[in-house]
Amino acid sequence: MTRIAVLIVTMFAAAAFAGNCPVQMKAIDEALPKAKLDTAQTAEVKKLRADGERFHKEGKHAESMAALGKAKKILGI
Repeated sequence: MTRIAVLIVTMFAAAAFAGNCPVQMKAIDEALPKAKLDTAQTAEVKKLRADGERFHKEGKHAESMAALGKAKKILGI
C-alpha cells in the first residue's frame, strides 16, 4: 500500500511541476518588454526562455524550471 501511495504522490507532483512551466514562460513573456536590460541580458533571457520551452516539450521539467528560473532572476521577477 505504501508503494502505491508514493507512486500516486509522485505522479501528481510531476504533473504539477510540468504544468508550472507554461506559467513561468508567460511571466517571462510579460516582463521582458518592460525590463530594463542591456543587449546581452536580453539575449540571455530569450535563450533561457527558449531552452525552458524546449525542455518542457521534451518532458524535462526540472531542466525547464531551472532555465526559466535563471531567466526570471535576470528579469528580477
